[in-house]
Amino acid sequence: MEQFVKIDIFGKQYTFKAETELSQAKEVADFLVKEVRRVELRQPDFPASYNQLGIMILTALNIANDNIEIKKKHSDFLRVISDKSAKLLGRLDDCLIRAFP
Repeated sequence: MEQFVKIDIFGKQYTFKAETELSQAKEVADFLVKEVRRVELRQPDFPASYNQLGIMILTALNIANDNIEIKKKHSDFLRVISDKSAKLLGRLDDCLIRAFP
């Protein structure tokens, strides 16, 4: 059964087909609405009714920037874990060689 998510942005309601589990789709939709509202509140000189596209673009840029930062941190984390794992395995190998010559 197809499931749909509704979001309200700038007083307009949009309906989307949920491509993932409904709870996750709702979480994503709620996050988007929250981020749009956050960007909108940072633009007090430009009412949303005049600059909706600009607010949506800025929201998308903020989300994309956060995504890129998370990916970089994740990559750095994996590199650190890989380096530490290699060192640990090397030490274990040395211990095994000494214990069982």
